[in-house]
Amino acid sequence: MPARKEPRSYLITGGAGFVGSSIALRLKATEPDAKVLALDNLKRRGSELNLPRLRAAGVEFMHGDVREHSDLKGIPKIDALIECSAEPSVVAGYQGGAQYVQDTNLMGTLNCLDLVARDKADLLFLSTSRVYPIAAINGMCSELPDRFTIDQAKTPVGASIAGIGENFPLAGARTLYGATKLASELMIEEYANMHGFRYVVNRCGVIAGPWQMGKTDQGFILLWLARHHWKLPLSYIGFGGKGKQVRDVLHVEDLCDLVLLQLGDMELVNAQVLNVGGGVDNSDTLHGFTDRCASLTGNYLEIGSDGNDRPGDIKLYVTDNTRVKGLTGWTPKRNIDEVLSDSFAWLRQHEDQLRVIVA
Repeated sequence: MPARKEPRSYLITGGAGFVGSSIALRLKATEPDAKVLALDNLKRRGSELNLPRLRAAGVEFMHGDVREHSDLKGIPKIDALIECSAEPSVVAGYQGGAQYVQDTNLMGTLNCLDLVARDKADLLFLSTSRVYPIAAINGMCSELPDRFTIDQAKTPVGASIAGIGENFPLAGARTLYGATKLASELMIEEYANMHGFRYVVNRCGVIAGPWQMGKTDQGFILLWLARHHWKLPLSYIGFGGKGKQVRDVLHVEDLCDLVLLQLGDMELVNAQVLNVGGGVDNSDTLHGFTDRCASLTGNYLEIGSDGNDRPGDIKLYVTDNTRVKGLTGWTPKRNIDEVLSDSFAWLRQHEDQLRVIVA
């Protein structure tokens, strides 16, 4: 009779955040016997709302901070770490206060890597599309009457009508958020080479869905819905203030599908860097998202316009999922309208709690 396999032990950093809590809940639902530990410093307002959900599902919560090595070293042996912690603001550091983004996104990763190395655990690292340099992205775009688009005559290696792939050039500035994440990717490769653990890096674009606490600098889908729902001011900012910027969007549950697939077969994706996003079929302009939000909420706003470019902003980002699809067969199952409708249903269900957080 074969020996019974011991339940696996997972640590999710940033585990009370939007993505981290979603992954924790899916993991626990999929592997009920597994130990799933969510670590979070609860700095982002609204993350405390996830604690009852985690507790009810049997996910353990630990109040801790990846910046503090001591908060991690006492954690019992783990089989896998899903690194979701981040200061995700693209404007972090432009007006001072760069210490937190550096300490969280880079030093926090190094502390996590010490834990992974200790246990020879698998590592699934959530990186960002913002590792790609601003000037190279904006320089390949052309302006049409209603949107920015990828200009075939200007596209560098790694870009096509399918979007931006993993071999897009990395030379150039990319915001402190992007730079700290890219530096973390490099350190992961070094640690894995030194200590012999398996890892995968997912460079994610815009992620959205229920339980996202939307802000102007991160989580714009939920923010857009909230502003429409409560009839609050909303403006297009930068590049003429016309809302021509293009983004793709990925439902958080599609990301959870991929994470479970990767954790289930790390040999398949070991040492891979993968772009992960909604792709061309799930992309739209900012004014297109406005139209969708207006139609869904029934509220049509007078949108303001501020033509001044914001530091770090890009004209377009669309994910080319070719590599991740080829390796795993994964592709997004939920479209933009499902992202918006699921988010809006959640917003309405919890609007009394969310009004002071999101709006």
